[in-house]
Amino acid sequence: MSQGSRADSGPGLGVTLAELYRLFVLTVRCCLEGGLERRSVMRQMYEIGNRSLVFLCIVMGFMGMILTYQAGLQTQRVVPDLTQLGATFLQLLIRDLAASICALMLATRVGAGIAAEIGSMVVTEQVDALHMCGADPIKHLVCPRFLATLLVFALLVVLAACVAAATGTWTASAFFDLNPRTFLSLQLLSAGDVVVGLTKCVAYGAAIPIISAHAGLTAFGGSEGVGSATTRAVVGSSLAVIVLNFLISGAGYVVFGP
Repeated sequence: MSQGSRADSGPGLGVTLAELYRLFVLTVRCCLEGGLERRSVMRQMYEIGNRSLVFLCIVMGFMGMILTYQAGLQTQRVVPDLTQLGATFLQLLIRDLAASICALMLATRVGAGIAAEIGSMVVTEQVDALHMCGADPIKHLVCPRFLATLLVFALLVVLAACVAAATGTWTASAFFDLNPRTFLSLQLLSAGDVVVGLTKCVAYGAAIPIISAHAGLTAFGGSEGVGSATTRAVVGSSLAVIVLNFLISGAGYVVFGP
């Protein structure tokens, strides 16, 4: 099949999902076998973690202010009592918003970066050179990025959630004269909320590098192909976050309740 017809048709959804599953299984197997370069994993942790921290904190900081302000305004239209505003906000933040919003932001930055890096190596035949040298591209290219994202994502979410809680507390105090101690109430938070939030962190941290690496490994056609792979990585990772959010939230509702 020519590159033009391949670009027009593209693989079907079933084929893509099968390839993603196969790549995930191979990546997990390589990680469990060990032998990865620690320096490579640490470098990816720095690229994914340190360089994303400020970006995520800024986004979640504004989200904390916006959500608290809008929720306070809507609540005041129904009842004048805002004592449950903070407890509801923190429950929603830990159960869903922190992990999901951070994952969507990380898909744009990290997902695009992974696809661009691996895609550039594919179109310049560096991956073929790894094959000729007897090296496994999955072990050398995918596994370090997979492990790094999996390890740092939960920490990024926790730090960004703290920033959102802080800006939400300031907003409630400044605009609604709500005591910070009242706002930072954990009375609605349960162990199930924490479990659901952590599950989403693990799921997103695994999905984003796998989808992005697959987009990079299937790149073709020079710089135009790398650009297309980057777009597919961002779109695919964002869609995966939304679908996983729905599935995990539904499972959490069944197991732990609302």
